[in-house]
Amino acid sequence: MDKSPEPVYIYKNTGEKDIFREDKIRSALLRAGASEDEAQKVINEVKPKLYTGITTGRIYKIAYKILRNISKRSAGRFRLKKAVMDLGPTGYPFEKFISRLFAYKGYKIEVDKVIKGKCVTHEIDVIARNDYEQIMVECKFHSQKGQKSDVKVPLYIHSRFNDVKYTWEKDNKLHGLKFYGMVATNTRFSEDAKQFAKCSGLKVLSWDYPEGNSLREWIDESGFYPITALHSLKKSEKEALLNKNIVLCRELQNNKNSLHEIGLNDKRIINVLSEANHLTS
Repeated sequence: MDKSPEPVYIYKNTGEKDIFREDKIRSALLRAGASEDEAQKVINEVKPKLYTGITTGRIYKIAYKILRNISKRSAGRFRLKKAVMDLGPTGYPFEKFISRLFAYKGYKIEVDKVIKGKCVTHEIDVIARNDYEQIMVECKFHSQKGQKSDVKVPLYIHSRFNDVKYTWEKDNKLHGLKFYGMVATNTRFSEDAKQFAKCSGLKVLSWDYPEGNSLREWIDESGFYPITALHSLKKSEKEALLNKNIVLCRELQNNKNSLHEIGLNDKRIINVLSEANHLTS
């Protein structure tokens, strides 16, 4: 009688030890647009490369390389989480990215706005306003995988928001609007942070929270994939484009001159635009 295979123990980004489970990577592959057959093919090629102590980051890197040979479009979406992590190291590109997502949802956007609160002056990352609400959005970017925003972050932002809210409530131009504070992060929140946000009325947005309305789902809904998801661009080229305020793959089509300016020849520009179009189609 055949014995069941020994479980492979892996290390998550948080440093925690866990057992490798096919269903987790399959779910990520399917969410990226891979078919059932494509997902199974990737898993079949990944499994022989596993060993005790391998990190989830390494597993996903292997899976991404395999998936690229099957579907470049799915591969780009599969590495979306890594692409969002690459909107650093300063975090300013992440703020631009969040502002683009709010604009897609119909909000008027102001970035890096200085507001005089009741007590002190605040520099706000993003102010998003529509016909019925205005949101003060603060972006918390983490450059390390597995790093969470703990409860101190929403506590601090909620305090700043209350100071700004006092000024907004006195502004006749904003009469009738509801005001909210919000923290957006590229990783995750601790349980205490989520509990405080829920209790205080502070909005929070992270990679996979709130369920059904998370950052990952905002990106999938909008098709606003960051240029950092593109395999055909070097890291230095992505940074150069971000410095030119080009954040999204869909912005490249109208910015071909910028691709020339950062040193790409016509052949590479065609390849970059082709990959970007596949990713956002």
